[in-house]
Amino acid sequence: MTAAVACLFAKPAGGYQNRGLSSVDHLLLGVANLDHGIDWVEQRTGVRAAIGGSHPGAGTRNALLSLGGAQYLEIIAPDPAQTTYGFRMDLKTMTEPRLVWWAAKASDIEAVAKKGRDARVQMVGPRDGSRVRPDGKMLKWKSLAIASDFAVDGIDPIPFFIEWAEGTVHPSQDAPGGCTLRSFEIEHPRAAAVSDALKQIGVDVSVRQADVVALVATIETSRGQLVLR
Repeated sequence: MTAAVACLFAKPAGGYQNRGLSSVDHLLLGVANLDHGIDWVEQRTGVRAAIGGSHPGAGTRNALLSLGGAQYLEIIAPDPAQTTYGFRMDLKTMTEPRLVWWAAKASDIEAVAKKGRDARVQMVGPRDGSRVRPDGKMLKWKSLAIASDFAVDGIDPIPFFIEWAEGTVHPSQDAPGGCTLRSFEIEHPRAAAVSDALKQIGVDVSVRQADVVALVATIETSRGQLVLR
């Protein structure tokens, strides 16, 4: 891995209150049932996430709400209308909603992939992705996954990278608003190793030593601060 890829990540305008926020495109809140996840989030934020659509082949569907600053929360769950399931986390067995993964911004994902491969980083992609919204609009993107051995119990602290296609409206712009992401941190038993791995792929996020793995996001809502983990 190499820090040389850092310059290839999109840097949104404006300041942030917490290191790492500039890297976040969206956070994935895994749930076993999408309707339950939407209700759960609404009870805690006062915002009802909008149905996003299905991911063909992955066996999942989602609902979204904006976190401001070109960032959003994706509530992701198994899609009962699909017969195959290819998502990397087994969401069907989850007993309560939790953050399971996250996406980092990339301004030129092909260049990120090239730099990573030159440094012998194991990757999957870039891959084309798309989904159709309920209103019929198509969203398109490219994603790049980074191989690592840091995932524990279905929670992966190493992000995948996403570059939205030209002409695609970023979900944070039209998803229901009213929430703001204030901080994002990672907890892990191998904190130093995770921190080094993130730095090597150009991502600056605080990693704390802890007994279990957790992605920890503090969100400002009309009902006060909500900590997701």
